[in-house]
Amino acid sequence: MLCFRLFPVPGSGLVLVCLVLGALRSYALELTLQDSGKATCLYAKWQMTFRVRYETTNKTYKTQTISDLGAVTYNGSICGDDQSGPRIAVQFRSGFSWIANFTKAASTYSIDSISFSYNTSDNTTFPDAKDKGMHTVYQPLAINIPLNELFRCNSLSTLEDNDVVQHYWDVHVQAFVQNGTVSKNEFLCDKDKTSTVVPTVHTTVPSPTTTPTPKEKPEAGTYSVNNGNGTCLLATMGLQLNITQDKVASVININPNTTHSTGSCQSHTALLRLNSSTIKYLDFVFAVKNENRFYLKEVNVSMNLVNGSVFSIANNNLSYWDAPLGSSYMCNKEQTVSVSGAFQINTFDLRVQPFNVIEGKYSTAEECSADSDLNFLIPVAVGVALGFLIIVVFISYMIGRRKSRTGYQSV
Repeated sequence: MLCFRLFPVPGSGLVLVCLVLGALRSYALELTLQDSGKATCLYAKWQMTFRVRYETTNKTYKTQTISDLGAVTYNGSICGDDQSGPRIAVQFRSGFSWIANFTKAASTYSIDSISFSYNTSDNTTFPDAKDKGMHTVYQPLAINIPLNELFRCNSLSTLEDNDVVQHYWDVHVQAFVQNGTVSKNEFLCDKDKTSTVVPTVHTTVPSPTTTPTPKEKPEAGTYSVNNGNGTCLLATMGLQLNITQDKVASVININPNTTHSTGSCQSHTALLRLNSSTIKYLDFVFAVKNENRFYLKEVNVSMNLVNGSVFSIANNNLSYWDAPLGSSYMCNKEQTVSVSGAFQINTFDLRVQPFNVIEGKYSTAEECSADSDLNFLIPVAVGVALGFLIIVVFISYMIGRRKSRTGYQSV
């Protein structure tokens, strides 16, 4: 017999996202399997989202996040027998499926593997996908759990394989339930053990004087956006995110080696979107003003924090990185883009050109005032030196002239 429930779990952070952005929803899946004697043999409750990167017909890449599973079924979920172990099978949307397999040893059982299948023929989820059809990613796990204990992992766990990133949190599962009763003894994942013994910056409210540990300068990465005519946007920058949530501050350096870039270019707007295993999206939106200059107008971010919560902020009323059209904006020194009181971005070795890119190369750069300070001092110093020299010459001339008059009177 198979019994299951699907219901929304609006955690406080997720409620905020729904109210502000109206886009992200998260669901808790809860499954109870019973054997022929109507005794519980497997119990599981968890939350999961998926992010899939795919190539489009115009040879660009898009990233699709699947957080709302819609109506689900559990066909193929079994308690297990002498030939095969327990299995959780979930079907959702149009041709999507997720399977977790379990195995048993003498005194332990294992979450053996997870597989995720998605259908790029689903035009609603994957518009303009180049390769239509089913795709499957398989992840071996081998997480060993003592028999008759409930595995718990409230922390965010991430599985990444090529173009697919899977996120899991609030996981509670017990296979091979003994005597039909789910155990009250919990076996914690390593992340949950760490958070209970050594509180992390995301779970502990510091004293008012506590500040996040300074991070080293982030590595600069080069990102680009292509349209049908080639590269239309270029950006090179090191990025450091400063996040404050529930009075807890943290600093995150963006690793360009694990960060993907997508976007779009229009005549008066351009979008650079960055994403990684933890960042759902980090959007930089540029706009044209007065038909002759561009600037950074908008920044949007949504990302998963290590405690399993989702952090999201949007601001479409910014004014940074101003430069003439046809040129690039450059600032080697550290700059801060203040998106909100809870979110700031520090940039290093920045150069960006969102419009009029020719042959995939930067045009002449307009430097920021921080970089030009030294250049400004050079002519000032030269002017001061010249002024001093003129004064010295004038004084010398006056002294020489006075001596000359004195000589004539003595004769």
